[in-house]
Amino acid sequence: MGGESLVLTHDTMVEGVHVLEGQDPADIAWKLVAVNLSDLAAKGADPVGVLISHMLGSDDHRFVKGLDDVLGTYDVPLLGGDTVRGEGHGVWGCTAIGRATHNPAPSRAGARAGDSIYVTGALGAAMIGFEALRDGEDVDSSAYRRPRPLLEEGKALAPHVSAMMDVSDGLLLDCWRMASASGRVAFELQSAAIPVAAPSRFDECIRWGDDYQLLFTAPADLDLPVVATRIGSVVTADHAELRLDGEALTPEDGLGYQH
Repeated sequence: MGGESLVLTHDTMVEGVHVLEGQDPADIAWKLVAVNLSDLAAKGADPVGVLISHMLGSDDHRFVKGLDDVLGTYDVPLLGGDTVRGEGHGVWGCTAIGRATHNPAPSRAGARAGDSIYVTGALGAAMIGFEALRDGEDVDSSAYRRPRPLLEEGKALAPHVSAMMDVSDGLLLDCWRMASASGRVAFELQSAAIPVAAPSRFDECIRWGDDYQLLFTAPADLDLPVVATRIGSVVTADHAELRLDGEALTPEDGLGYQH
């Protein structure tokens, strides 16, 4: 549009599904915006603004506080939206608009044989935060309550990656999605290389999701502009495949969160 590429994304959150029942509305507002900004990060986009839909309740001042926190932290304007009244579980929606900083913007469909597979950060931190918040434990739950979209990292990576997306539904499931979108390639992962927040719960960490780290493929000789871990490689295959330590996996194996 007007010589620029715009990136648009929308996400909806439901109380009791994407956030805990009775969770602080300030944290809900933060997460609602942050997960959409994470989608922009995966495209290497600069945020232009967001539109919010909010189901009115008894603690709306807390929702406004969280909204102010996240928009101020990432310098994102609120362009508009809608409010409604309703009964039952809360429902919230956000549309985020971004401006691509590199053309073409990264796709999840570009992984090529010979590429390396990388992920930023450690997986499973959101799972640990969720359980701490749910159980009232004195453990840092911010990874679940207030995820941090990797906007600067996404912009730095956009000119160099062959494919990129954020990890929202679990590393294995999102690797499968990237391999499937890329065509006749296999993603070969090495479990010993995958960074997790709780090594004793490795399988859960790579399936749980909600971490919003960046998953990307790039040439093996790339001098990475961000801190990331090489977790595997892309190889030629007759059809899209995902392998963990040589074992083929499919969505029927419970790769992550599906809804």
